[in-house]
Amino acid sequence: MPEASENFPNVPSVASVDTGNPTCPLIWEKFIGQAMADYESPLIGYASSILNDLDLARDVVQDTFIRLCQQDIPKVRHGLKSWLFTVCRNRALDVLRKNQRIQPLEDLQWRNIAGPDLQPDAQADRKEISSRLKIYLDRLNPNQREVILLKFQQGLSYQEIQEITGLRSGNVGFLIHTGLKRLREILPDDVRF
Repeated sequence: MPEASENFPNVPSVASVDTGNPTCPLIWEKFIGQAMADYESPLIGYASSILNDLDLARDVVQDTFIRLCQQDIPKVRHGLKSWLFTVCRNRALDVLRKNQRIQPLEDLQWRNIAGPDLQPDAQADRKEISSRLKIYLDRLNPNQREVILLKFQQGLSYQEIQEITGLRSGNVGFLIHTGLKRLREILPDDVRF
């Protein structure tokens, strides 16, 4: 991870948190702050797609960052993104198992946050296409759907997806390929990408 910039959100002083982390508190605080700034929103979106519950997703992401606070910076610095997504995924699956709340993907409420530069009509069009695309994504098997969302919604590499899901790299590529092929077959022309 590149050297931290000066524009970090205020994070509570680490003096009140006993993480057992021997790292310099200022460096540790900046590292955690930058990680939160970079990954909190994508992790909430990812956890929400697994849990179908925004509040539970926020709790899972909070727990993910608490677990990050318990790590040594050198151990997680270079693989931070995949480490965070892996911990978030595992924690979300634990919550699902605990609460026995496994629901089909078609019940998810997808939240498509449009960019500030889009006009209201463009935002409405984007939201409509997203909801229609969701219907077709639901027709894929769960592994295909998950790797496609990780690749295209979260922008993760095959290696990062492999680390998060535990699938082999060849399987990740195959699932993405076959999932996209299936989507091309079933998508109407006005929703194609």
